[in-house]
Amino acid sequence: MIVPRRQFLASVSALASARLNRSPAAPAGAVTLFLSGDVMTGRGIDQVLPHPSPPRLYERFVTSAVEYVQLAERVNGPLPRPVAFDYVWGDALPELHARSPDLRIINLETSVTTSDTPVPKGINYRMHPRNVPCLQAVRPDCCVLANNHVLDWGEAGLLETLDTLRGAGLTAAGAGRNAEEAMRPSAHVTARGRILVFGLGSPTAGVPPDWAAAEGRPGLCVLTDLSPHTADRVVGHIAGWKRPGDRVVASIHWGSNWGHVIPREQRDFAHRLVENGVVDVVHGHSSHHPRGIEVHRGRLVLHGCGDFLNDYEGIDGYEEFRSELILAFFVNVDASGQLTRLEMTPFKTRRFRLERVRGEDAAWLRQTLDRECRRLGTAVEPTGDGELALRWS
Repeated sequence: MIVPRRQFLASVSALASARLNRSPAAPAGAVTLFLSGDVMTGRGIDQVLPHPSPPRLYERFVTSAVEYVQLAERVNGPLPRPVAFDYVWGDALPELHARSPDLRIINLETSVTTSDTPVPKGINYRMHPRNVPCLQAVRPDCCVLANNHVLDWGEAGLLETLDTLRGAGLTAAGAGRNAEEAMRPSAHVTARGRILVFGLGSPTAGVPPDWAAAEGRPGLCVLTDLSPHTADRVVGHIAGWKRPGDRVVASIHWGSNWGHVIPREQRDFAHRLVENGVVDVVHGHSSHHPRGIEVHRGRLVLHGCGDFLNDYEGIDGYEEFRSELILAFFVNVDASGQLTRLEMTPFKTRRFRLERVRGEDAAWLRQTLDRECRRLGTAVEPTGDGELALRWS
């Protein structure tokens, strides 16, 4: 469904007015980042877009991507088919328009390819390249690719993904045709300074070590481990790119899919990245639900943003984590890289579309995230209209 222009503009106007009434002004020189968790536009979502891939899957229990559509329909009713390219983003689009962040960063956990040669790993995500306008609809400035699904269809699939994104005017980080390209940051010049985004993948999130790019071999920027030595190597690499005044985001695919426990080595790794001021924001993803948030020496550490788009609607298991509840993260960072504000907007996945939530759903998210954040020295408070804000000392 495409929202009529008059209705869309009215929604944007109302959102903008609400922002002015409750959000403090951003400090001079500060930048606002939109950060999302995993964006999985393959499988069921790809099937309802205008140009679906062949639906055959190689999973243990599901052999057709159409089954994921049917699961969602069984829970929330029929899905229109085909949907418009902007359909899946739903209420997130007017929210992004109203907030107008300086940079939009997503973790794209889907290969964009026509390759028919899956890597034998059980679950393989792909979206048809002709469905790339779906990504363009949300206008991401950076698609992080250092994750455990972007190579699901082999090197040919990765190369086609890179070519398709480039052809659509979309920038990638964390993957490339060789090691040098995979380790290179995505650099963005804004009115408030340059922002560098580095994509990193960890075997702790299922990223195969042999997916690492090498000289003459396409692949990803893969961390060998989360040791202090590896953290120092990452800091040294980033320092070689960072110029005075730059802000740096380290976007890391790490950790398990479920549960709120954050391993000590993961926290230590994040702390080591930010302690010397080289990395300003750690953008962690892989978990299917939001995890606790830290502020270490004034720098933001998101350990797990939760999924932003997926086709899990109707799948049984892990209901206690309520992965259908989604958060959009809006991060304000000052000229020195210090966090000045973090606001979060709650959404819910329904019929493969993001719907704004308030009331009980927003309260559940706040209470759950606040409980986990307090274990890390932060807290989550409501700011009105179901929105959430991080508090720290």
